[in-house]
Amino acid sequence: MSLPLLAALALPAAFAGGGTRRWFGGRSENQRAEAQAAKDAAAAAFYELDTAQRDLRISIETITAVDDSTAAQRAVGDFDALGRRIDEASHQYINAVDAHDLDRDDLEASVAARARAELTAAKDELGRVKQDLDRFADGLGPLLGKAETQLARLAPAVERARQGLLAASNALDAVRESGLKADDLAARLAALGSDLTKLNQGAGQHGVPQTLERAERVAREAETIKVESERLPERAAEIDHRLVSLRTRAQALTTRSGQVNPVLSELRRRFVAACWQDLQQVPAEATENVRQAELKLKEAQTARDEQRWPDATALLSTVRALLNTTDESVSAAGDRLRRLNAVQKDPQQEIDRTRFAIRDAQRLAMAGRNTPDPRHARPLDDSVARLERAITTLEGRHPDYWHFLTETEAVRQTVARVVAQIREERGAGH
Repeated sequence: MSLPLLAALALPAAFAGGGTRRWFGGRSENQRAEAQAAKDAAAAAFYELDTAQRDLRISIETITAVDDSTAAQRAVGDFDALGRRIDEASHQYINAVDAHDLDRDDLEASVAARARAELTAAKDELGRVKQDLDRFADGLGPLLGKAETQLARLAPAVERARQGLLAASNALDAVRESGLKADDLAARLAALGSDLTKLNQGAGQHGVPQTLERAERVAREAETIKVESERLPERAAEIDHRLVSLRTRAQALTTRSGQVNPVLSELRRRFVAACWQDLQQVPAEATENVRQAELKLKEAQTARDEQRWPDATALLSTVRALLNTTDESVSAAGDRLRRLNAVQKDPQQEIDRTRFAIRDAQRLAMAGRNTPDPRHARPLDDSVARLERAITTLEGRHPDYWHFLTETEAVRQTVARVVAQIREERGAGH
């Protein structure tokens, strides 16, 4: 049977490798396979880089949510620069993919080879950028760790603040139910309301560092309010006790103040004016101080009755200071008479006491030395001379015993300073 004419004409060409697809044999298919492999490798590199960039963007957003330092701002700038490099490498990859259709039936070996080269170059550039991105991510470790730590602290800190406010409110309610006022504590608690509102609005609106600081501050203040509320009954009892105690003390000082005038009379009768003239104002000052203390006690009582606790505490402190001053001045008169009596009876005891202090200091100054340090010897020699001058003031019909006592006291103080200096220097030397 003979073939149709067209078929017969086509046969030689078909056997020669013709037809609708050009046949290049094994080399063309190998090039196509290698180009396809390069395309797959580039696609994998593109996916890895894209995933890494997405993950790193989350890290950058975490840092910027918490940290506005120069280092954090620099990291943002570096990430943006890397983003531009990623865009360039991605465009190179996409252009290489779009430029070549590896599925074409008539793909030539040279075209497949060029496609493989371009796709391999794109993959290599994607890999280099990925390496730079990984190094950058490693360098973010300290900033990211700090940011994650703050974020981890945020929710517990806000919850502690809320619970603290609730506990403070409950403590305040319990105190009020017992009949005590706590208006100042209530005002302080109310002042935290705006902070609670901002905490509820969240860190997204007010910033993580600011929210964390606010939460910790609110928790501290709420704890203080709670503790002070719970202590209020005890504080009220303390104020009541101090009112009674200070009132009793004021009455006792009134009695003691009346005893100053007889003491002054004896001082005037037996000793020269220099021994007592600085005490002349003690009775009047004591009377005035006690009067002022009693007025402040009445004000403190009123403040306590009105449950103005800070005012009551402040007034009682003023009363105590007034009574302390009065106690010291009233005691000073009696102490003066006692000391003057003692030195008038036996001045030698005061002289011996002072000379012993000087000799003891001189022995210390000479310890381990052939000659004393002039810085130590001079004030000690001066002290000896000063003591001798003080002793001469006891001569005559009307000795100034108070001057003598103040001089010997001053000498002992000077000697004590020299001793302290010597010990300090020797201690430092060791």
